[in-house]
Amino acid sequence: MSRYTPPPQGKLGQIFDVLVLLILTVGALYIPLWLGLAGSDQIHEAVDAPSWESLQQNAAMIEQWGKLGFADAEAAAPLITARFDYSFSIPALIAVIVTVVGYYIMMLKLSEKEYREVIAEKFGKE
Repeated sequence: MSRYTPPPQGKLGQIFDVLVLLILTVGALYIPLWLGLAGSDQIHEAVDAPSWESLQQNAAMIEQWGKLGFADAEAAAPLITARFDYSFSIPALIAVIVTVVGYYIMMLKLSEKEYREVIAEKFGKE
């Protein structure tokens, strides 16, 4: 039995594949931000007259905030007290589930088709 060698892919096909993967990767990272589904929302805890002590900062932390350009506690307070909003919406959860299940089904169908093509090429028609 001869060893299977897949059909070669041309340079144009490889470039197309790379561009599609690049677009999908950037899209997967950017679209949730664009739709407001990622951690861009933050909740700020209000602190009356913030001081470094009320923000629970020690001397080393205060020095590092100073290096970042936040010399006073009032300027750094919104960053220190910011908390992410971990709430989610049911429609967004359903959209993610439908997307993942749809992708899984699509990959099963495409894999089955390609698997049958390889078997047919290697061993002839079933």
